[in-house]
Amino acid sequence: MDVDAPVDAEVLKERGNEEYKAKHYSEAVVFYSQAIQAAPGHAAYYSNRSAAYLMLEKFKEALRDTQKGIQLDNGFLKCYVRAAKCHIALGDLTSARHSLERVLTLEPRNTVAKEDHKTVQAIERLQSMAEDSFSKMDYRTAEYHYKKALELAPACMKFKLLQAEAMARQGRTGDAQSIATEVLMKDNLNADANYVRALCIYYNDDIEKAVKLLTQVLRSDPDHGKCKIALRLARQLSQKKEDGNSAFKNGQYPQAEELYTAALAVDPCNVVTNAKLYCNRAAVRMKTRAYENAVADCSSAIELDSKYVKAYQRRARCYTENSQHEEAVRDYEKVFNMEKTREHKDNLNEAKRQLKMAQRKDYYKILNVPRSATEDEVKKAYKKQALKHHPDRHSNDTPEEKDEAERLFKEVGEAYSILSDSRKRARYDSGQDMEEGMGGMGDIDPTMIFQTFFGGGGGGGGMGGFGGMGGMGGGGGGRHRGHHHSHFNGGGDDFSSFFSFG
Repeated sequence: MDVDAPVDAEVLKERGNEEYKAKHYSEAVVFYSQAIQAAPGHAAYYSNRSAAYLMLEKFKEALRDTQKGIQLDNGFLKCYVRAAKCHIALGDLTSARHSLERVLTLEPRNTVAKEDHKTVQAIERLQSMAEDSFSKMDYRTAEYHYKKALELAPACMKFKLLQAEAMARQGRTGDAQSIATEVLMKDNLNADANYVRALCIYYNDDIEKAVKLLTQVLRSDPDHGKCKIALRLARQLSQKKEDGNSAFKNGQYPQAEELYTAALAVDPCNVVTNAKLYCNRAAVRMKTRAYENAVADCSSAIELDSKYVKAYQRRARCYTENSQHEEAVRDYEKVFNMEKTREHKDNLNEAKRQLKMAQRKDYYKILNVPRSATEDEVKKAYKKQALKHHPDRHSNDTPEEKDEAERLFKEVGEAYSILSDSRKRARYDSGQDMEEGMGGMGDIDPTMIFQTFFGGGGGGGGMGGFGGMGGMGGGGGGRHRGHHHSHFNGGGDDFSSFFSFG
């Protein structure tokens, strides 16, 4: 029970009440403290100071004052009410229930206690949902539930650190680290906070450092279950990654691929390390020329880390090997935009050059000769292809077939005009634009090339041994199919022998 307080203590209490009403809570604490010093056996002064501490969110200090007040007067209702609020804020729901039960025993219709009881139930529901989400590895939902719980229990270190763990497992290690550091500033030996800190280090791919910190945590708290699991995963992941790297360096590519695949299965939450593992496995698959699989691995790495330059570079090289030049250019552009170095610029320019070359007609393919073909081989190939696709040979075809034959005949002439000219061929082989400085490609007349090749222009046996074909030289470059057909109608049996070139 309270004892009568000295007059000066009552005056100090009233001064504290005035400051409290004015929302000057720190000043109120000062006056209540002076009142307590003047009359330390007065429970009401502790209760009032606990109310001011509550408003300052100094819940531990407030709780100590309520406990002292209850010690002085175990029937002091306000102390139990305020103790319950402190327990709720600190996340001690069991103690909160005990305090609320005491309030409702003393005053069954106490509305504040009933509302606080509902708050306790709400927190318990959120905690249960968060734990369920954690067990399903749905860390985003778990974080949400802990965030809502912290709105009701803002000083609960347990909820804060579980929220931080959920953040870390989503790859938000910066946010998680901030929470852990905040806790460690108040309690540098907090095992859960050090566990979260180690988890952040682990998820940032500094596995060796994480192993050391996890080991230290277990020395101070040998029964920390989560820490044991994290340490086992970290060691397992580190070993498999190192073994994969060693196999790759030794040229044991199937074994390296198997080890990287096994490492990827260790911890799906370790985004940074897994991105590197995907990129490493892509390197293995490039060595075995499995470029499509390598592209898939690089894409997986990029999905985990959108700023992973090496993955973009590696994927671009795979695209180039697969002749997917547009995709390669896009990746090299992304690389250059992220890191504007000379090397990246050169790679981008080379990719653009290869794209331009790929978009051009392949004159070697049109003539069906290798890039190393000699001048004589180019001439023989042209002769064969020109005779094969000459429109006069297709005079009885459908209109569509005639159009296709004429298109191919023109391409053959175009290919020959480039590959038979050493200067043009050199420009073409180096990837230079054939439209620039060469008079353009659109003015090539395939009929004129044909007539020139076969010695046309004067008549009489000018087809180089193809008897009866002298009429090929007289047309002066006419290109419509009726014109060509008239030259071959007089050829008799020589028509079939002309186009039977093997």
